[in-house]
Amino acid sequence: MPLFAANYFPANHLPRVFDADQRYTVDLHMHSTVSDGALTPTELVKLCAERGLTHMSLTDHDTMDGIEEAGIAAQQAGLCLVPGCELSTRWQGINIHVVALMPGGLQGPLIEGLEQQREARIKRAEVIAERLEKMGLPNALEKARAQAGSDRPLGRPDFARALVAEGVVADWTGAFKRYLGSGKKGDVKAHWPEISDAVAWVVASGGVAVLAHPLRYGLTRRKRGLLMDTFQAAGGQGVELVSGQQNPDSTRDLARQLVERDLYASMGSDFHFPGSHAAPGSMSLIPRTAAPPIWEHPRLVHLRDAPSGMLGAGS
Repeated sequence: MPLFAANYFPANHLPRVFDADQRYTVDLHMHSTVSDGALTPTELVKLCAERGLTHMSLTDHDTMDGIEEAGIAAQQAGLCLVPGCELSTRWQGINIHVVALMPGGLQGPLIEGLEQQREARIKRAEVIAERLEKMGLPNALEKARAQAGSDRPLGRPDFARALVAEGVVADWTGAFKRYLGSGKKGDVKAHWPEISDAVAWVVASGGVAVLAHPLRYGLTRRKRGLLMDTFQAAGGQGVELVSGQQNPDSTRDLARQLVERDLYASMGSDFHFPGSHAAPGSMSLIPRTAAPPIWEHPRLVHLRDAPSGMLGAGS
């Protein structure tokens, strides 16, 4: 039996196809204090409601611990919540993220998978701390823990905040550019599962696997296509066509790659904290495309007319 069973899409139907230059009140990729976001799940839901969203997903990194709180808040706010999380994976030595949209809540192999991810994050943080200490940040683990403000597994953003607080770098961007970004010493990937394994957890648990922000990995078009092929072969069926703000030409080209592979198109801001470049529901426009919206996936479409919020197990 699932830990949580959810209701999602209310009577104000979402469109069956994407039209050009339309705004949608949907954001299926956001983070809270349960991972590396700045707002609690309740505060995040409240902000989503204030910004006029009708459908949202909480997708904290490698955990679904905030879903129950978010579900209660969504019920009160009249929003439809899609339980989810964002999994860290590897593909050809590159750190690739997969969003898991879980219409039945946390269940199946994903339970054990998330426990593996928790242990991987703990070990990874120790390696990052060791490397940063050699690069001029003494007691890095303790300082990152202070920035996190809780006992949750640490991530690179916690170390970035520690670097800023200690004056090693001027800002978050500098922390990632010099120490924590892709290919830097603090970018530790060895502990993550292969993308095919993570996708298998999601699909076998009744979820829909979505390739997160494919335009951010610095891949050529050809290599991005190879990534999508591997992802699809493992059972992945959705790709974030829009993640935050993107170049329109790049978005249209990505849409063509989705159509070529019969992949569903998802959308999300990847919101982490107020005042950043992203805000709930803030993202580039989706072009007219034959790629179907992710909510047309068979595992999500039947929930379109359900009431808002989230129901408890057994409801």
